[in-house]
Amino acid sequence: MTLATGALLFLAAALGGALNSVAGGGSFLAFPALLFAGVPPVPANATNTIALWPGSVASAFAYRRELAQERSQLASLGAASLVGGLAGSLLLLRTAESTFVLLIPWLLLFATLLFSFGGPLARRLGGRARAPLPVAFALQLGISVYGGYFGGGMGIMMLAVLTLLGMTHIHRMNALKITLGSLVNGVAVVAFVVAGAVRWGPGAVMIAGGVLGGYAGAATARRIDPRLVRGAVLALAWTMTLYFFGRTYLRDRIVPSGDRGETPAAATGR
Repeated sequence: MTLATGALLFLAAALGGALNSVAGGGSFLAFPALLFAGVPPVPANATNTIALWPGSVASAFAYRRELAQERSQLASLGAASLVGGLAGSLLLLRTAESTFVLLIPWLLLFATLLFSFGGPLARRLGGRARAPLPVAFALQLGISVYGGYFGGGMGIMMLAVLTLLGMTHIHRMNALKITLGSLVNGVAVVAFVVAGAVRWGPGAVMIAGGVLGGYAGAATARRIDPRLVRGAVLALAWTMTLYFFGRTYLRDRIVPSGDRGETPAAATGR
């Protein structure tokens, strides 16, 4: 790993950790950075998870006062997060590299659509009757499976569930969202480490950047207009989605598969 590559990964993780603590969307920076650095897709996804996880824990610590007021929700939704996160991470480890290469653009598109339209949907849901806790548990379980597998846009879905529960205090919701995400990614980290799926060279650099960005982002979140951050995340998300659709599918029509090499990185232009 060159100095320039290390600097890119550190910066991507720092910005990704800061975004996750404010509006979400850190994976739109950190995951592509690992792919551009030459890490194959499945290990890149595993390394991205472990790189941003310490930053989310740091963010949760920064929100500890708000979190203390939502302990009743944390117990049940936390259990769903642990079970779902483990299931999703095991599903990723069983996904063939070639299959995951083809899924990347669609996963990014799904996450981008969530960022684009999840907020208005959550607000509309908030005007209806509260959902019972078992329904919220089931929804959080499904979200956590997706989070353990890929995770982009997971925070938006969690906010929608918290809205269904009748929560309205944005900082408490953010604290609970970040903590639940930490549980999902924490159990996924254990699975990825045990399976040997993490690339520790790039991962160590990104962990340092993610912790710095996550804590700094949470500490300054109250002074930042989330609409500005959201706009930047959306621009980045659509750019990355279109890029990976082009590299994965349009390239197949332009360059014969036999001329591109055999590795997954080559198949996506990395």
